[in-house]
Amino acid sequence: MKPTASKQQGNETIITEFILLGFGTLTQLHILLFLLFLVIYIVTMVGNILIIALVVAEQHLHTPMYFFLGNLACLETCYTSTILPRMLASLLTGYRTISVRGCITQFYFFGSLATTECSLLSMMSYDQYLAICKPLHYAALMNSRSCIKLVVGSWIGGFISIAILIFMMSQLTFCGPNEVDHFFCDLTPIINLSCSNIHMLEVTAFIHSSTFTLPPFLLTLASYVCIISAILRIPSTTGRQKAFSTCSSHLILVTIFYGTLVIVYLLSGSEALRDLNKVLSVVYGALTPLVNPLIYSLKNKEVKEALRKAVLKFFVFYKNTDISR
Repeated sequence: MKPTASKQQGNETIITEFILLGFGTLTQLHILLFLLFLVIYIVTMVGNILIIALVVAEQHLHTPMYFFLGNLACLETCYTSTILPRMLASLLTGYRTISVRGCITQFYFFGSLATTECSLLSMMSYDQYLAICKPLHYAALMNSRSCIKLVVGSWIGGFISIAILIFMMSQLTFCGPNEVDHFFCDLTPIINLSCSNIHMLEVTAFIHSSTFTLPPFLLTLASYVCIISAILRIPSTTGRQKAFSTCSSHLILVTIFYGTLVIVYLLSGSEALRDLNKVLSVVYGALTPLVNPLIYSLKNKEVKEALRKAVLKFFVFYKNTDISR
């Protein structure tokens, strides 16, 4: 496909559309990939919406831990909806073109939600730390007002913090080529296509990452160092198992999210590992939102009990409705 031009600037053709190459080299597998990602998307949406419904409906889940979990599930539904529907349409129809503005808009929501998720995961880690290491101070520090302030701050901070990057990206000029070697609009693949000077943008992106990603990661890491240290000091095996089971679900989720995120952006400059980067991007962009409800529903006794009650209530309601007919 030839680049689409809106105007001429000297001898340069100004690009107004990108082509997301995605899994372009695997054309024979597009239908299979479409079905795979469609199932992932449906299960992700259903699982996370179910967690939100359980947290809202079940009184015994009205605690800080599940308040954060409900917000994380809400974020995951938005996160996966930013990436997967566009990719599914591309796999099904073969139409891979996206406008420059549309691409920057997709990155805005992706980046904002990723920043918010880093904050939420660190808050959940801190909540676990207080529950295990500072149980006497837990109720005072993690009250309803504090939780609401932390969550609202995370959402607002995530969406405002990346606005400066979006403004700077909107000032870039794209002269060609217009092929983005990715399945969604991420920062590095986009700015590498610009014919403008991107040094200040790269510095700003580094400062943003250092400010809004590194501190939550370090807080999460420090929280789990303290948690694991405290668990190991518990004398009884039963006590250690109970304490670890409380935080194991979140620890698995944090490991998957940060592990793939760090690897992708550490390897982002390597041409040889470009395909590996795309695979790992699928992990944190599509599979992490899927893993969240699965981990919490399979490993968490309170969520399983709430789910069992919800299913039981549904069957009772359905049976009563059927009898009334």
